Amino acid sequence: MARAPLPVDLALQGGGAHGAFTWGVLDRLLEEDWLKIEGVSGTSAGAMNAAALIAGHVEGGAQGARDKLELFWRRVSDAGRLSPLQRNPLDVMLGRWTLDASPIFIATDLMSRLVSPYDLNPHGVNPLRRILTEVIDFEKIARAPIAIFVTATNVSTGRARVFRNADLSPDALLASACLPTMFQAIEIDGEMYWDGGYSGNPTITPLVRECVSQDTILVQINPIVRKETPRTATEIANRLNEVSFNAVLLKELRMIALLRQTADPGDTEGARWAGMRIHRVASEMMTALSASSKLLAEWDFLCMLRDEGRSAAEGFLDRHGDDIGARSTLDLDALLEGI
Repeated sequence: MARAPLPVDLALQGGGAHGAFTWGVLDRLLEEDWLKIEGVSGTSAGAMNAAALIAGHVEGGAQGARDKLELFWRRVSDAGRLSPLQRNPLDVMLGRWTLDASPIFIATDLMSRLVSPYDLNPHGVNPLRRILTEVIDFEKIARAPIAIFVTATNVSTGRARVFRNADLSPDALLASACLPTMFQAIEIDGEMYWDGGYSGNPTITPLVRECVSQDTILVQINPIVRKETPRTATEIANRLNEVSFNAVLLKELRMIALLRQTADPGDTEGARWAGMRIHRVASEMMTALSASSKLLAEWDFLCMLRDEGRSAAEGFLDRHGDDIGARSTLDLDALLEGI
């Protein structure tokens, strides 16, 4: 039996090449005609996925969005062939998706801790700029019926700036993905911006305030929980980034949980937050991947992540498809424990 259309929002985390997992999730969700995407909030790779989805949707509906997402990731992989960041022969032979043993990666990682990107890359070259310009029609996004919210972090204030349809540009997407140890800050309207993950990965607030939908599907890339204590320098740095990049998102989710317990139904703002239904699509496999693989752009790796994303979305729909529009499937009350 066909299901009545239901508006939903999407919240897409960033994570470099791991964003191909989100590509797979979106590819599967777009097969469901009853899921009507109203708004998408994305940061870093999540913002790239959001822009590709919306631009493609304007051009050709759900299938157009799927085609555009594949085109974007194909172009990322093509550009990656020229990158010095490649797996070594042993890792290739053993099927290990990591750059941990790559001499170039090790040297690059060390240099990023000692030398500024303003010295290493004085002209601010970023191959993603050309890809975004050629693949995504920003004029179509400006008039798209699906709202987009892309977060970047203002370097001066530390506050988030959210770019919407009309002001989205290649610079806004690059700003959202601008890791300060790798790239020069991106200047927009006289202000400098870094990666949006520091201030919202992704930002939930505009989905609550500016969209009608009460169901938000969060596609999570960065693990919230790791059972083992990191011990190596690389593991410690990676876990610090994960904690930092999840902090604002967890704060917003905790606010929803708290307002469910305390909000006055007559309080429009509080009631709106309290009424949000939150769902999550994630995979334990993402926790097992090394941090260095976020820089790995091999097509086989991206396709593996895409397939894992499709599988995770399929499992989510099997378990919770009937809950969308009825109840949250993410246990937000657990986030209040210990507070």
